[in-house]
Amino acid sequence: MIYLDHNATTPLDPRVLEVMLPLLREAWGNPSSPYRFGSQAKAAVQQARKRIADRLACRPADLLFCASGTEADNLALRGVASALRSKGSHIVTSAIEHHAVLNTCKALERNGFRVTYVPVNADGVVDFTQLAASICDETLLVSVMHANNETGVVQPVEEIATLARRRGIVFHTDAVQSTGKLSQGLAALGADLVSFSAHKLYGPKGAAALYVRPGTPLEPVTTGGAQEHGLRAGTENVAAIVGFAEAMAIAFEEVDGEGQRQRELRDRLEREVTAAVRGVRLNGARAPRVPNTSSLSFQDIDGESVVVGLDARGICVSTGSACSTGEPEPSHVLRAMGLSSQQAQSSIRISLGRQTREQDIDCAVRALTEVVGRLRQISSVRGRFE
Repeated sequence: MIYLDHNATTPLDPRVLEVMLPLLREAWGNPSSPYRFGSQAKAAVQQARKRIADRLACRPADLLFCASGTEADNLALRGVASALRSKGSHIVTSAIEHHAVLNTCKALERNGFRVTYVPVNADGVVDFTQLAASICDETLLVSVMHANNETGVVQPVEEIATLARRRGIVFHTDAVQSTGKLSQGLAALGADLVSFSAHKLYGPKGAAALYVRPGTPLEPVTTGGAQEHGLRAGTENVAAIVGFAEAMAIAFEEVDGEGQRQRELRDRLEREVTAAVRGVRLNGARAPRVPNTSSLSFQDIDGESVVVGLDARGICVSTGSACSTGEPEPSHVLRAMGLSSQQAQSSIRISLGRQTREQDIDCAVRALTEVVGRLRQISSVRGRFE
């Protein structure tokens, strides 16, 4: 199998597994327990928190561990909305956010909040002018992702953060897809709240974090014990958190070299596919992108059929976000970029990773050429007899 869907999830790095195993086999205590097993587990969590904080250049106390990027996004949006409800009821986000943000905003709308969904241009970049114009006296939160999970397009979060700070508004960014792919740290992002997830950077599923700038108003979404400074109740997933820290350390050490390598492979893939196959559109290719992601639309072809055809040849790609698999509607991201429903449904996402090699790109190009050609042939024959 050739795995080219790293934006959905990444394989667990063996180096990460190695540091997790002792926590699963021996130091399996509850971090909140006062005896030795609990103290060992608590020390492991605190050490992991410090390792991640050192990489991000923040204080360990500024990090809250969660179970997923979705939970981190929910804590950011719902936590700020609850804390600032008396000051306003308006939230600004983009039309291309992950469903973890979009569906949370829709839920907040049902609870009396007003949300503005800022459009993007044809390249998938948020319209900064419209975003600025949408802010009003009632605005309490702006949330715009750092890198889009379907197209890889990087958003101007630094400028948005500056604008929000000048207006005294809390700014959140979902950095799940950019962490480990771009070298920018927290200082460069300038956000008050930042979401991260371990399984997008070769760590385990079940571990994520929310950075909270000191002084940011936030109320808990999950109530219970006093874990995570009273802002996220529940026993910590110790082994996953330790693996998260190791994965983050490796990602930061390798980000520049690995990013350049994947960028060259992605660019080669796009050149060869567009040369070999007619009617290919590269979505977001003119905008800044994370180095591993390519979104392609194939004229007159259903993207789902391409995914199935490639899977039969041992190649894993997707039609977009793994969280939207099974939904009948075309990609909201591509529709927001101006693609028609048919164009959006003709699209696939290819996302490379550490294990991707030149021969994998060669195989993918050959397979795509064969699959698209075969599907168009079937479509042509069907059309003659209908």
